[in-house]
Amino acid sequence: MSLPSLKHGTDRARSSARSCKLSDRSLPKSSSLVDPGASHRANDTPSFTPMTYYTIAELNQMSQDTFTEVLGAVYEHTPSIATQAWTQRPFQDVHHLHQSMVAIVQQMSPDETLDLIRAHPDLGSKTKMAEASVQEQSGVGLDRLTPEEFDRFQSLNQAYKNKFSFPFIVAVKNHTKASILEAFDRRLKNAVDAEKNQALDEINQIAYFRLMNLVEERLR
Repeated sequence: MSLPSLKHGTDRARSSARSCKLSDRSLPKSSSLVDPGASHRANDTPSFTPMTYYTIAELNQMSQDTFTEVLGAVYEHTPSIATQAWTQRPFQDVHHLHQSMVAIVQQMSPDETLDLIRAHPDLGSKTKMAEASVQEQSGVGLDRLTPEEFDRFQSLNQAYKNKFSFPFIVAVKNHTKASILEAFDRRLKNAVDAEKNQALDEINQIAYFRLMNLVEERLR
């Protein structure tokens, strides 16, 4: 699929300048597997910058290190997914990119899948979490819970982890506080395997929202 050209010269100049800065940047190396300790080392993965936009053309032209730096936080503390997705360039659009990342998740081993799920923070938690999670949770008011709401979220988080041994995950952009609490109650009745599949569905939905925040709207 061919991409439309930018309409304004200033946009071209801004895009070019941004690409130059990325190419000159000192870049981190990323591991080829999910890091089981990643949830405890938030500073080890690239930070998520939702207000910086890239075109598909720019993403397709990036080196593997730059691509990983830009998209490494799309999946929580698991930059290896972006690293592997880079090998599947060129991408036609953001949906093609997302599906490529989903396919990588589907090919993970059971242990890697569990590490990915466990990399996510508790909802409504006051513990340190990735920038993207902070912004997503604040968008539905989970950073402004009343003492009663906070206690309820903590109780449900603990009950869920006691049963499933991994955190409750939901794409909060699809929800309100009330609907999240309803989902907690409903999903606590699920079997472990069903809930693992649901968690992965939610993780892939979260990744889609994060990609949509990164790829420039008019060039999708």
